[in-house]
Amino acid sequence: MSWNGNDNKDPWGRNDTPPEIDEVIKKVRQRIDSIFGGGSSGDSPGGGFSFKSLPLIFGVLILVWVGAGIYQVEQAERSVVLRLGKFEEIKGPGLRWNPPIIDAWEIVDVVRVRPHRHDALMLTKDENIVDVTVSVQYQIADPKKYVLDIRDADASLVQATESALRHVVGGSIMDDALTTGRELIAQEVKTRLQRYLNKYNTGLEVVIVNIEDSSPPSQVQEAFDDVIKAREDEVRARNEAETYANGLVPEARGQAQRMLQDAEAYKEQVVSEAEGDATRFNLLLAEYQKAPDVTRNRLYLDSIQDVMSNSTKVMIDVEGGNNILYLPLDKIAESARGMESLNIPANSSSNTSIRDLTNQVIEEIRRRNRQEERR
Repeated sequence: MSWNGNDNKDPWGRNDTPPEIDEVIKKVRQRIDSIFGGGSSGDSPGGGFSFKSLPLIFGVLILVWVGAGIYQVEQAERSVVLRLGKFEEIKGPGLRWNPPIIDAWEIVDVVRVRPHRHDALMLTKDENIVDVTVSVQYQIADPKKYVLDIRDADASLVQATESALRHVVGGSIMDDALTTGRELIAQEVKTRLQRYLNKYNTGLEVVIVNIEDSSPPSQVQEAFDDVIKAREDEVRARNEAETYANGLVPEARGQAQRMLQDAEAYKEQVVSEAEGDATRFNLLLAEYQKAPDVTRNRLYLDSIQDVMSNSTKVMIDVEGGNNILYLPLDKIAESARGMESLNIPANSSSNTSIRDLTNQVIEEIRRRNRQEERR
């Protein structure tokens, strides 16, 4: 007996005995029947099922099914549709619908560029080891191949990158892999990698391949630095030689051009003088044919005048005498110029020309000879 005199009841008068399992199941069944509109039959109200609610149930299920097949494809995406497990089509951007359960679809981004970075030790053609770091940027070119023809296209790209890199580096020498040949190696890796991806039907397209870093192992780093320094010295010496050549060659070309111009001018001068001499000879020939003796004497006198005008010494044969007088005209002219520079007043002979001075000297000698003959 309980403390308040009521068996199996709480202080508020409720029965605290747990309900039977059958009663619980019965209540749940009644609630379900009431939700679906079931009527009562016998002693359990709401225990039956009403067929009037079937259209409503089917309508709700159809709406849920139709709504489950609606999806959005962005501008940079493509939808690969499978119908009953078989490829059906590729749908472009926009609001799309496919029947669920019957169709399955996978949306892939065909515009986004995906990066991949690979670092590994490679053996070169000359049996040296280099540490090469390469970065690959790629994108999806064929959504169908990317989704259906291969299980994991990204993993295939990783393996193909290492294979292509080892093949190209293995065919190059160490100097090319570390210095001047890096761009060529990157181009060859890109070509070979794309060929591998096409062969595997991955649907990927390689955009760019860059050799980010290539260095020798740490054990030979110092020796390689010395080699690089020597190569830089060689390049600097070559540049200095090219600079010197670039400064010397134009000067030599200018001198050669100037010599060619001088030679051309000399040629024109000689030709002009020869043509003038020929013309003068033709005129002289005509005059000689008219008066040979006169022309001969004239030529003789002109020749003597040319010779004597260029000579600084004069030989005089005085009439009636046996002596030949020698006049150093150059010395006389120098003494006359010296008197003019010292502002010394000179006689009438200092202001005359050499020819006049010579004539005066000859006249003076002749006068003295006549005086001696008279005595």
